[in-house]
Amino acid sequence: MNSKKSPVTLIGLGPMGQAMVRTLLGQGHPVTVWNRTPSRAEPLVVEGARLAASPTEAVASSDLVILSLTDYQAMYDILSTAESALAGRTIVNLSSDDPDVTREAAKWAAKHGATFIAGGVMTPAPTVGTEAAYVFYSGPKSAFDAHEPVLRHIGGPRFLGEDTGLAQLYYLAHLDVFLTTLASVVHATALVSAAGVDEAAFAPEAIRMVIETGQMLAAEAETGLELGRNLASGNHPGELATAVMMGATADHIVSAAKGSGVDLVLPEAVKSLYDRTVAAGHGKDSWTAMYEIIKKKAA
Repeated sequence: MNSKKSPVTLIGLGPMGQAMVRTLLGQGHPVTVWNRTPSRAEPLVVEGARLAASPTEAVASSDLVILSLTDYQAMYDILSTAESALAGRTIVNLSSDDPDVTREAAKWAAKHGATFIAGGVMTPAPTVGTEAAYVFYSGPKSAFDAHEPVLRHIGGPRFLGEDTGLAQLYYLAHLDVFLTTLASVVHATALVSAAGVDEAAFAPEAIRMVIETGQMLAAEAETGLELGRNLASGNHPGELATAVMMGATADHIVSAAKGSGVDLVLPEAVKSLYDRTVAAGHGKDSWTAMYEIIKKKAA
């Protein structure tokens, strides 16, 4: 181990936390770990990590403290016992929560003399530290710059700005796409399996559809930009597919789901978006016109 590398503390040793520890160890950083279930640290200690006896000891061991926890409440539960050691530390919380919760956490950290950076990890545990991994960050730019060489080992850092809530906002927006896509794959599989189709035979077809949809949207670099421009401008040209046409398909999916006896919540939610888009006068516009309905609802 190269002792000249800066020490890092990592609290939270689920699959993601363990992957981060191994990545940092592999880059020569001394890593102190702590976990509410100490046995999770045992393999990491064998590989070179040091297990702290308490959160206070863990925090005091490094200027940079990375958290990989279920949510921000877990941070409070753990670090409330280590408040005396927080002054002068930089806390990088890679846990998931609401953006406003993140902003409040930054205020809490500041009260104890710590600097707070929020992060959203956009990769599963097996690809931590690879070129496929990237992480959103937001918070004080000077603190991020100081620790960016270490954070880069986890995944490509994408700094969004000094509003601490931005990293969580971007993370959740991306997971909005991800979770809805996963749900649609499972729902589609349930739809055909109700008719006796083998799940193992169909699931790859559903996944292929996801891939083809992504390829369609990103066929050219300009495609994604054009979609974004249309959403920003409210221009929704419907030459290729209108909301009426897409809505009719959504209606057929609901009908098929009813006939198959599978859960209706997801397809009815999609149908509702198209119904309201058409009712608002966007029937001849593109499917992207549903943005006007969603945006209005959010406001």
